[in-house]
Amino acid sequence: MPAYDLIIRHGTIVDGTGGARFAGDIAIKDGLVAAVGTVHGDAREEIDAHGLIVAPGWVDIHTHYDGQATWDAEMAPSSWHGVTTVVMGNCGVGFAPAAPDRHDWLIGLMEGVEDIPGTALAEGMTWNWETFPQYLDALEAMPRTVDIGTHVPHGAVRAYVMGDREKPGAVPTDADIDAMSAIVEDGLRAGALGFSTSRTVIHKSVDGELVPGTTATADELIRIGRAMGRVGHGVFEMASDMRRAWNEFAWMGALSRETGLPVTFAALQSIAKELSLDEQIAAMEHENAAGANIVAQIALRGNGIVMAWRGTVHPFRFRPSYVAIADLPWDEQRAYLADPAFKARLLAETNEYPQSDIIGLLRMVGEGWTNQFEMDDTFDYEPQPEASIAARAAQAGVSPAAYAYDLMSAGDGSGFIYLPILNYADGNLDFLESLQARDDCVNSLSDGGAHCGTICDAASPTFMLQHWVRDRPRGRDRVGGRISLEQAVKRQSHDTARLYGLNDRGVLAPGMIADVNLIDFDRLALGKPWLAFDLPAGGKRLLQKAEGYVATIKAGVVTFREGAWTGATPGGLIRGPQRAELLEAAE
Repeated sequence: MPAYDLIIRHGTIVDGTGGARFAGDIAIKDGLVAAVGTVHGDAREEIDAHGLIVAPGWVDIHTHYDGQATWDAEMAPSSWHGVTTVVMGNCGVGFAPAAPDRHDWLIGLMEGVEDIPGTALAEGMTWNWETFPQYLDALEAMPRTVDIGTHVPHGAVRAYVMGDREKPGAVPTDADIDAMSAIVEDGLRAGALGFSTSRTVIHKSVDGELVPGTTATADELIRIGRAMGRVGHGVFEMASDMRRAWNEFAWMGALSRETGLPVTFAALQSIAKELSLDEQIAAMEHENAAGANIVAQIALRGNGIVMAWRGTVHPFRFRPSYVAIADLPWDEQRAYLADPAFKARLLAETNEYPQSDIIGLLRMVGEGWTNQFEMDDTFDYEPQPEASIAARAAQAGVSPAAYAYDLMSAGDGSGFIYLPILNYADGNLDFLESLQARDDCVNSLSDGGAHCGTICDAASPTFMLQHWVRDRPRGRDRVGGRISLEQAVKRQSHDTARLYGLNDRGVLAPGMIADVNLIDFDRLALGKPWLAFDLPAGGKRLLQKAEGYVATIKAGVVTFREGAWTGATPGGLIRGPQRAELLEAAE
């Protein structure tokens, strides 16, 4: 009988610890790494990894698969990019607890905040749960390609407790907060990995209402956090505009010190945030120096909108002629867009923006030509001014609007424009270099499963390796500019896993879960995004694949070969923090 289930031989192992790469083998048995080094013995299957990078599976801690995870075993697109563990329920939105009469409300909240088609959620979810523990049971009943864990979301908790009283600006009673705290405590005891909330005006329901946590008081949040402290585990996660009057870091620091738990927030350059990114980091440092454990979640590139005729937004979305055809079937829209008379009329119009507290963002969409970039075959996600729509239009001798119109109309209407709205205030990503070396920052914010018609950042782990480690042009002409492969692997496996107490993964060592990526590093490349209409009810989503993942292995089972799903579903639900019993390494 073979000694092992699988042996990966002759690979270049980057084990996730940040230590130097080394040549060796990995043996896997019963879903765990059994030996690392020079492995003797045989196995039911062997994979020759000569010339390949052998790394842990990626752990993505900021996703929104809350609905998709109830019907989709493949868990794309994250699973296409080497991700073997996802944490969802971020930003205070999710689907449990769920009173029977609040299903549509929760769908509207998720659709508005995360741009997930409500029709897809309504058709795809069975709602065979009401309480949060019942939701976990429903998730656990379905096998999948990755492991999933989740937060208890503030929006769902508030709606469950307050019912029809949950309106923008609603003030819960002491009894309400006690009830919310009890739900969060029960959720963590049942296996939730944390609690999440949102305090940003960018997050609104499909009806334009602020999400429940936006106006929550520090007292409400701290009391919920204390419920987490009673359980003794969990991450308090938050998206916030960081308004100075809210003094967010003071209460986050106090909560972390009192409970001993980590508090994590989305750290971004954002037009919605009152505190600059430098101020956010400085405030975090101040609280941590006093004994807190606050961790900044940072993105790996500009958080950008991908705009297209069939996407959620594009530069002409607010022009009257387009508004008149916006709800027509695509074939009819396409006929109008191909009509020279319609084009001339639309280009002669000006934008008619709705009244909004994010009018600056809408103007960036409708007329921010210097910050919009053509996503051609050689597209760089760190684009320079000469690649902007404004610059290319000037070179072509046409108006930016005309250039954008023709660009999106190419390929039968499948052209894309990239608009980095966050994390690109400087026109480059230089500011992220130092953050990627800090222990109080963690790589995150992929939003996998969300922003289906506007963003495709689930490919962030692939981008990390392709851009930051291998291809970033700035790294060629000065010291710095890139990071090492060892650090990149550690950032998106070990570091993300440890924040959430997932101590059984993220490192290739004997006794750890055998989540592994085999990567042809020279061939690694992001594919061009495309719009698919494959969600339930024909819902749309932006997708992006990658070349170079020779195999992805989840718990010792090969789930993907050369980017194609094998049909295997060894993944499941994570309940609470995880431990591993480390074994001796091979010689």
